[in-house]
Amino acid sequence: MVLEHLLYPTPGYPFSLALTAHYSLAEDGLTVRIQATNTGPETCPYGNGAHPYIAAGDGLVDELELCVPAATALVADDRSIPVGRRPVDGTELDFRRPKPIGSVQLDHCFTDLERGEDGRARVRIGGVATLWVDESYPYLMVFTGDALPDVARRSLAVEPMTCAPNAFRSGEGLIRLEPGQSHEGSWGISPSA
Repeated sequence: MVLEHLLYPTPGYPFSLALTAHYSLAEDGLTVRIQATNTGPETCPYGNGAHPYIAAGDGLVDELELCVPAATALVADDRSIPVGRRPVDGTELDFRRPKPIGSVQLDHCFTDLERGEDGRARVRIGGVATLWVDESYPYLMVFTGDALPDVARRSLAVEPMTCAPNAFRSGEGLIRLEPGQSHEGSWGISPSA
């Protein structure tokens, strides 16, 4: 399936983008490819993210083993705006080796991702699924949904992002597309065997 949208300039975002989202479903899972092209006359700031939730079945995410191949977590303030970075080594956020989520409340952006030879970083949600991102996605937001009654630890959001939260202000990871320039990235979800 292919979805296309031409984003026209607005007061809050005075730029024009041609957006295309390709979705394909096969034996090995879902693949999503996003392309954005600057169709305007000036340099355009750009970033994208997706918000897939992986259900924990009938239970909570606490018992799921999680593996996030990230060496760094962004530190956020009480408004969830990043204010710094810290290594995950030795903290409760160190999911580089699979371990149960337990009671850890996740609403964290991870970066410095370890990638396979194919350039993909893989988040493994034990016994349920693997979410992968290509090199165009250097950030992953992981969220247990504790404060959301409709989620409340019954699913886990693993969100591929091309830039850090608040990138339009901080510039961290923000992509700048010249007129006519495109950016493309892929991510996907594979079921666990």
